[in-house]
Amino acid sequence: MAHQLVIVESPAKAKTIQKYLGEDFEVLASYGHVRDLLPKEGAVDTEHDFSMRYTAIERNERHVAAIARALRDADKLWLATDPDREGEAISWHLVELLRERNLLGNKPAQRVVFHEITKKAVQEAIAAPRGIAMDLVNAQQARRALDYLVGFNLSPLLWRKVRPGLSAGRVQSAALRLICEREEEIEAFISREYWTISSRLRQDGNDFSGRLTQWQHRKLEQFDIPDSDQAEAIRNGMTEDLRQQPLRVREVERKSRQRQPAAPFTTSTLQQEASRKLGFNASRTMRVAQQLYEGINVGNETVGLISYMRTDAVNLAEEAIASIRGFIEGHYGSAFVPETPRRYKTKTKNAQEAHEAIRPTDIARTPESLQGVLEHDLWRLYDLIWKRSVACQMAPARLDLVAVDMDAGTHWTLRANGSTVTFPGFMAVYQEGKDDSDEEEGNRILPPLQAGDTPQVLGIDPEQHFTEPPPRYSDATLVKTLEAHGIGRPSTYANIIQTLQNREYVAVEQRRFHPTDLGRVVGRFLINHFERYVDYGFTANMEDELDAISRGEKQWQPVLGAFWGPFRALLDEKAHVSRTEATSEALDEACPQCGKPLFLRLGRHGRFVACSGYPECNYTRPVDGPREPAEPVGRDCPDCGKPLVYKTGRYGRFISCSGYPECKHIEPLTQPKSSGVTCPYCGEGELVEKRSRYGKSFYSCNTYPKCSYAVWGPPVARPCPRCAWPIMIEKSGKRLGEQLACPQSECAFHFPVNASDTEIAAMLPGYTPPPPREKRAPPPKKTATTRKTATKAAKKSTATGTTVAVKRPAAAKKATPPKSTTPGERPAPASRKRPAKTATRS
Repeated sequence: MAHQLVIVESPAKAKTIQKYLGEDFEVLASYGHVRDLLPKEGAVDTEHDFSMRYTAIERNERHVAAIARALRDADKLWLATDPDREGEAISWHLVELLRERNLLGNKPAQRVVFHEITKKAVQEAIAAPRGIAMDLVNAQQARRALDYLVGFNLSPLLWRKVRPGLSAGRVQSAALRLICEREEEIEAFISREYWTISSRLRQDGNDFSGRLTQWQHRKLEQFDIPDSDQAEAIRNGMTEDLRQQPLRVREVERKSRQRQPAAPFTTSTLQQEASRKLGFNASRTMRVAQQLYEGINVGNETVGLISYMRTDAVNLAEEAIASIRGFIEGHYGSAFVPETPRRYKTKTKNAQEAHEAIRPTDIARTPESLQGVLEHDLWRLYDLIWKRSVACQMAPARLDLVAVDMDAGTHWTLRANGSTVTFPGFMAVYQEGKDDSDEEEGNRILPPLQAGDTPQVLGIDPEQHFTEPPPRYSDATLVKTLEAHGIGRPSTYANIIQTLQNREYVAVEQRRFHPTDLGRVVGRFLINHFERYVDYGFTANMEDELDAISRGEKQWQPVLGAFWGPFRALLDEKAHVSRTEATSEALDEACPQCGKPLFLRLGRHGRFVACSGYPECNYTRPVDGPREPAEPVGRDCPDCGKPLVYKTGRYGRFISCSGYPECKHIEPLTQPKSSGVTCPYCGEGELVEKRSRYGKSFYSCNTYPKCSYAVWGPPVARPCPRCAWPIMIEKSGKRLGEQLACPQSECAFHFPVNASDTEIAAMLPGYTPPPPREKRAPPPKKTATTRKTATKAAKKSTATGTTVAVKRPAAAKKATPPKSTTPGERPAPASRKRPAKTATRS
């Protein structure tokens, strides 16, 4: 039995570290946090110096129990959670929980940190333990308390004023404001037209282009050619001049320039570059990086391939720099190694310089050696990290920039720009991606040109352009902007973005963030009534306060006190805001029916324009303009004789009677696809293909609602060999392949599609039909008295610290299964919960 117990966060990391430490150690995973604040009001006691009430996380109880069992036989406890505030807090919470349950005793508990999961790093960390850093723990407690106080007080206000079930977060709200304000900029943007004129040129068989930069001896600005008439006039003038004399190179200007490599990756820059080059969102990047850090089986060993991936530092260990420089010299030559090692200094405020930048743990483990060993996503991200780490220690690239001015001896000038790489340097390995930028003119290659040359003019082309609004945020640009404003920290960017998507405040279209109608309303409510708390400067200052706590420069309770007093007063003030004021936005437009002001309001399916005189005036229309008249179908309703029209609903376009709501006749836009199989239940209708509200195909009788028979699979006009039901249905699966099955639940006999009659007959004697399905009884409706009693019992149990058990009625069993099951009536399968494979942190 092991005598020393090591606790890490995830099981993948536990397996890797176990191999390095040997039999005297047992390594277990906590699966993230083991304690959290009570999920109810009062978990942070604002009246008693912000004391915090914690409770064990239920889903991790079995992991804590496993740790407790292993601790009985251990002499020492090592806390090896991640080397950040969150990891420090997890270690502290685990020790506190073990002490509360009298499981730790007098056994020593020491803290160790691994910045990379390699044998050497793990053994060195074990040789240099320390105590739990309470300044880091207090910084994490303060952050958690802030988020709790905002969430548990601001979210109920959103429920009452906007829509039930909403929530607001301290940092996410600032990020939502960024996205909403960018959308408002795009909508308010007025595009302007402008024209440019370029010429297609050829010299010694090489084609290139030049742009008109001067006209009438004056430098052209962006809007100097505003329309096609002026562009055409300029082209005609240039053409006339070129008829008089040829285009001639007047001046060639050459400059040498060096381009320096980018710094090694931080969490932020890794997320940005993975978005640009790999198409990964922030969550996907961090998930893959976590696997690379924790350990991957690479043949005969399991090893962590990169250093710790939650960092805002750009410095590298001296040992890593030396190994990278040695690798460069051995594989690229001494010309690619700069005279002195490159050392980078972070520009991020309050960066944790004790951490390293993200780098490979062994630079000799090249991406080529791991191709086919790592999964595709793992390999692509590792390749990106490896190349950036190598490039950051390579010599600068040298380029020759060329600018060529040409004219025809008149008042206008053409300019051609280009560049030539004279020494690739770091560009032989890696170049940093760009955000929302076109190809630079300086990257074009020009033919050799000298003053006096006369290139051939192939054509002169005016080109129309329009100014464009600022682009919507992508994962890369949003993370970059959050970092620039000081909003959040490296470990929170992915969670911020994911939370906005989960709450349906933003939607992703073509890898760009669009605020939803709900997100706009919530964002506007927060800006109008809680502007200080979604201000970028305020959010960044709070991060500075938390950093000061982590450095021991401030105490966490006074920081919370300075926040809570004004916030509580503002909450009390805004409790009187009406729901209409919170969800409506006045428009500078009058109602066409009654003349009262129009408002932009939030409905069940999004925003719409409505009259402020409702319910006296019921005028409404879509946000994007007047409601268009219904398009006629060209035939009359079979029920009432009024014209049929096309309409659009939740599930798309359909045909409806124009007499709605007096007549409720509707038809699908397309006729259901026929299967050619007669309904076995009524014998009159035909089974046709339809779709459920969730998009799943099923087949039902076309006489519905007279006959409601339906099956999930394509029907086949073949009797069941066992029960003689008139039809079978086609099914397919990975295990059994293509099958024909009886749709009758009490029979369910099935066999391969290509089975012969002899093979089917051989299957019948040994076949056992499935047991009858059970159906849950609907829960009994609670009366007002029952709800009051339950509420009182819950309050009493909270006050006394006891748990009240409520007996639930046993589920009623279904008697005899019917001969057919309608798709909409099938019982939902019981939910299954699987234990998480890796630790996740909120």
